[in-house]
Amino acid sequence: MLALPPPPSLSSPATNQTKPLSLDQIVISKQPTNHLSLEPNSSNSAKTKLSRPPALRFQRTNPIIWFASVLCLIFSLVLIFFGVATLTIFLGIKPRNPTFDIPNANLNALYFDSPQYFNGDFTLLANFTNPNTKIDVSFESLDIELFFSDRIISSQSIEPFTQRRRESRLQSLHFISSLVFLPKDLGVMLEKQVQSNLVNYNVRGTFKVRVTLGLIHLSYLLHSRCQIEMTSPPTGGLVARKCITKR
Repeated sequence: MLALPPPPSLSSPATNQTKPLSLDQIVISKQPTNHLSLEPNSSNSAKTKLSRPPALRFQRTNPIIWFASVLCLIFSLVLIFFGVATLTIFLGIKPRNPTFDIPNANLNALYFDSPQYFNGDFTLLANFTNPNTKIDVSFESLDIELFFSDRIISSQSIEPFTQRRRESRLQSLHFISSLVFLPKDLGVMLEKQVQSNLVNYNVRGTFKVRVTLGLIHLSYLLHSRCQIEMTSPPTGGLVARKCITKR
């Protein structure tokens, strides 16, 4: 019998053989490196352009604005000057308000035609005083009213006049009340005061005063309030008074 040859191996001898490699044949691969491009990136350049501040542009100011600014500056300086000058003058001179007083008064008559209508005759002596030592004052208008309680019963006006420093002026005023209406409660109150020999009147004065300080002219209103107590007519005289004058 013939002997059968051994079956062929599944792996080829070429694959099973390993050939030794020399050092010259070993190649070390290099990883690819990213070389920076010399050309600027478009997105980075855009961001750079946006981050730069805009260039300043100087515009020429309108001449009208310059003119208005100069006028405002001049006006402010003039206002400050006159304010300081006025304050200095007032602190140095120390102006005071003129005063009004009633040194004497007479209740000559008072009677009723009916329970609500009465007649009266009243005179008073008004004293106007300028207490300032360096200022003259002028009274441009003077109105004086006579009241019983809060009801006006007569009024008088005085002609304008001027008072020099430290000067006083006496002015006699005559008030006539003819058929003046009084509410019933006030009529009863007035009759009781006449019977008790003590009649209360109120005198109110409104004066427009002008003060001159060199080139400075100042006008203002003064208000005087006087409470007076009189004895009963026909020889009614002044018993007490209280006068206040203020702006």
